[in-house]
Amino acid sequence: MNDREIDQMLVERVQRGDKQAFGLLVSKYQRKLHRLLARLVRDPAEVEDLAQEVFIKAYRALGSFRGESAFYTWLYRIGLNTAKNHLAALGRRVPAASGLDVSEAEAHAGGEKLHNLDTPERQLMTRQIAHTVEEAIAALAPELREAITLRELEGLSYEEIANVMDCPVGTVRSRIFRAREAIAARLRPLLDTRADERW
Repeated sequence: MNDREIDQMLVERVQRGDKQAFGLLVSKYQRKLHRLLARLVRDPAEVEDLAQEVFIKAYRALGSFRGESAFYTWLYRIGLNTAKNHLAALGRRVPAASGLDVSEAEAHAGGEKLHNLDTPERQLMTRQIAHTVEEAIAALAPELREAITLRELEGLSYEEIANVMDCPVGTVRSRIFRAREAIAARLRPLLDTRADERW
């Protein structure tokens, strides 16, 4: 039985009145949801309140969940919308995702340039790259920022992102491509790469 089937079984138990089954879903996805919300909201107290609000909304709406998408995709959509509404109510925009870590950067072509961090120059370069990536993400249109965050930081598939963002998979691919191109354009001067290289 795969993860999605287990989640669907737990959802069906909740729909039949088993509150402990919902507790299992909360335990399973609480950390992931917190990570998503923290990238959007940043204030730990607000993140905690929003996570609780998301799980309450999910619990109340679970009766209408039919399993057309994975449970966590559905939960992420609720989380994303709740965070966006919260920020809009406060007159704030969704910030860029932060916290690029070296292991993530090394996974990309050219990442071996970041591997040796034992010199002050390398440490400065790493900080500059992380700062440039954060600035590039912050400058993206909201739909591009959300797509790249869900793909690169949350690890969702294109299909899952399409479900979360409620748009076709082709649109997701286009948004992620455009976001990557914009980030790559900002990184080229730092990494000394050609225009046909992403990073």
